[in-house]
Amino acid sequence: MRLQSLTLAAAGAALLAPTTPPTDTPDPQGGPEAHIEAAVSAADLLAKVRDCAAVSKGRYRGDSGASATIPVCGTGDAVFWKADMDIDCDGQSTGHCNSATDPYFSDATAFQQSDGRYLSAEHLPYIVVPTPSDIWDYRAHGIRGGSVAAVVYGGRVQYAVVGDVGPRDIIGEASYATAKALGIPPDPRRGGTASGVTYIVFKNSRVTPIEDSAAAVAAGERLAKKFVGGE
Repeated sequence: MRLQSLTLAAAGAALLAPTTPPTDTPDPQGGPEAHIEAAVSAADLLAKVRDCAAVSKGRYRGDSGASATIPVCGTGDAVFWKADMDIDCDGQSTGHCNSATDPYFSDATAFQQSDGRYLSAEHLPYIVVPTPSDIWDYRAHGIRGGSVAAVVYGGRVQYAVVGDVGPRDIIGEASYATAKALGIPPDPRRGGTASGVTYIVFKNSRVTPIEDSAAAVAAGERLAKKFVGGE
């Protein structure tokens, strides 16, 4: 888990997502690294989270040193927040996620695969939740490792799982694979985006095994459809 988030505000226009996301050969671990068209649109999901009923007792920072302005909001079926995206490259050491590419690299994630190994940030779309604190405890809202999330950015939806835990007072972080799928620069040093990302986590959901990206997409599409009132 990352102990210090990169400050993105100064990156300016360099952080804007490319018009066409890069494509890659599908990874053998099963992680969908290219965008998968969702059955529920980004606009439909954003319409459901337009208003915030705060469930956190305080607010989070988007980056270390920034003002605390981000609440965690809730509905009957989900919790959500609107923030930036820092890049989590922790877990298994891979070509793009390792101690040479990421100055804050950790070879561990809060949750593990079914084979006991830590997650692969490069190949598995996952999001990071804050360490439980007096601000907010994700566990009290039916959220745990493997819970299903819909991440919305730039008109796109990427389904992911809760895969790591970050600083107690900072929110807005996701894996290399999540960023790449959304067209957000995934480089752990210079990537991410300063704003515009909505994270929706469905309560009492879970993908088993956690590394099954296809199962996360299938569950996410089903839960998102229910969330927006499609069934």
